[in-house]
Amino acid sequence: MTEENKFNFSDEELKDEAAIKDEAVKQSKEAVKKEAKSFFESIRSFLNELLDFRNDTDRDATILAIKADISFKGATAWILVCSIFVASVGLNANSPAVVIGAMLISPLMGPILGIGLAIAINDIDTLKRSLINLAIMIVLSLLAAFLFFYFFPLSEDTSELLGRVRPDIRDVLIAFFGGSALIIARTKKGTIASVIFGVAIATALMPPLCTAGYGLAKGNWVYFRGAMYLFTINTIFIALATFLILKILRFPMLKYANSAKRKRIARFASLLAIIVMVPASITFYNVLQESKYEMDYSNYIANEIVANDNLWLHRGVLDPENRRINLYFNGELADATITDLQNELKKGTDYGNIKDFDLIINANKTRSVDRISKSLDRAYEDLDRSENIVAGLQKQIEALQTEMNNLNLQLEQKSNTQNQISFTNLAKEAKIRFKDLEFFSYAKMLESKDFIRIDTVSMALVKWNANLNDSLKLKKEKELREWLKEETKSKNIVVKRN
Repeated sequence: MTEENKFNFSDEELKDEAAIKDEAVKQSKEAVKKEAKSFFESIRSFLNELLDFRNDTDRDATILAIKADISFKGATAWILVCSIFVASVGLNANSPAVVIGAMLISPLMGPILGIGLAIAINDIDTLKRSLINLAIMIVLSLLAAFLFFYFFPLSEDTSELLGRVRPDIRDVLIAFFGGSALIIARTKKGTIASVIFGVAIATALMPPLCTAGYGLAKGNWVYFRGAMYLFTINTIFIALATFLILKILRFPMLKYANSAKRKRIARFASLLAIIVMVPASITFYNVLQESKYEMDYSNYIANEIVANDNLWLHRGVLDPENRRINLYFNGELADATITDLQNELKKGTDYGNIKDFDLIINANKTRSVDRISKSLDRAYEDLDRSENIVAGLQKQIEALQTEMNNLNLQLEQKSNTQNQISFTNLAKEAKIRFKDLEFFSYAKMLESKDFIRIDTVSMALVKWNANLNDSLKLKKEKELREWLKEETKSKNIVVKRN
C-alpha cells in the first residue's frame, strides 16, 4: 500500500465513525442528566425530610390543648394579675430580667391562639370564647397595671417603658415568626415547652399592656396609644401566623349538621380572616414605611451632621405625619451650610425615603461659638490698644472717689444732729447685712397726723434685687426695720421701696 492510499477512507467508514461519536456524546449527556436528576432528587428528599413537619402533627391533641388554654378564670386570672405586677415592677425598676420573668409566667397566649384556631377550622363558638377571654385579659391587665403605677410613689419613665411605646418593623416580624414557632411547637407530638417559653419572651405581650397602664395612670395618651398599638400588632400577627400554619397543616374544618349554618359560618370565618389580614397588611406596610423613614433619618444625621465637626446639633425631630424634619443647632449656621444640608437631603441617592420631607433648620444665634470667639478676640485687641487710656481713667476715677468721700463727709457734718449716726457707716453696714440691697437712702422727716402735733419719722428708701419675690422682700424689709431701730435708736421708722 502506497503512502498516498494509507490515509484514504471511504465515505461509509467516515459516517460510521461520526455516528459512533454522536452516540457516545448522547450517552454521556444522558448520564449527566441522570446524575443531575439523581442529585436534585436527593436534595429535594433531604429538604422534605428536614423541613416537613406535617407527619409530626397531632391535630386532635393540638385543638384540645389550645381550647383548654383559652379561658381566664380562677388560678389563671390570678397568675395573670401577679405577672402584671411583676412586669410593672420590672419596668419601673428598669430591670430586663424581672420583665422576662413576668413574660414566662403570664398566660396571655391562650385566647390569641384560640382566635387563629377558630378562624382556621371554622369554629364559631371557640372564636366567641376567645374574643371574650381576650377582652377580659386586656381589661384585667390594664386595670392591674393602672392601679400599680397610680399608687406606687416611685413611678418614672425608664428605657424599658419607653421601648414599648414606638413599634417598628422588627416588632411585626418578631410577632409573626414567634407566633409561627409557637403554633408549630403546639402542633408537634409532645409539645416543646422551651419553644413556648422562648416565644413568650420574644413576642413580649405583657410589657406593652403594663406600659399602656402606666400611660393611663400618668394621663399620657401618647404612651397609651403607642403601647396598645404594639400589643395589637403582636396579637394580630400571632393570630395570623396561627391561622396560616393550621391551614398549611390542613387541620380539618368543623362540620355542622345544618348545611346552611355551615356555609354561613364558613363565610363568616372567611370574612373575619380577611378582616384580620387586611389591617395586618396595612399595619405591616405602615410600620415598614416608618422604619424606612427612621433608618434614612438616622443615616442622614450620622453622615451629614455628626460627621461634620463644625456642626453642633442640639436635637432633631422627625415628623413623618407632616413630612417634616426639624433640626435644632447650637450656634449660627451660614446660608451655604443650610443650602448644602438641604441639597444633600433632596438628592435622594442615599436618603430616598425622606427626600421629599421639608428640612427646617433652627439655629441658636445667641450660642454661636464662632461669634463668641470673635467677640472675645476683638475684646482682647481693644484692651491691648487702650491699656494706657484705661490707666488714665483709673486715676480719674480714684480722684473722683476721693472728692465724693469728702463731699459726703461735709454733707454729714451739716446734717448730723445729736442723735444721728454716720450715713456712710450705716449704708455700708446695711449692704453687708442685706446683700440683695441695690439702693439705700436714710433721712429724718417731720409729719403731722392731726395737723396739731408734729412727730419726727425716720424714713428709709430701698430698692431690692429684681429676682426676689414679694414675700421675700417683705421679710427683708421687716428685718431691715428692726435693725435700723437698733442702730439709730429710733422707734418710728418707715421703710419704703424705691
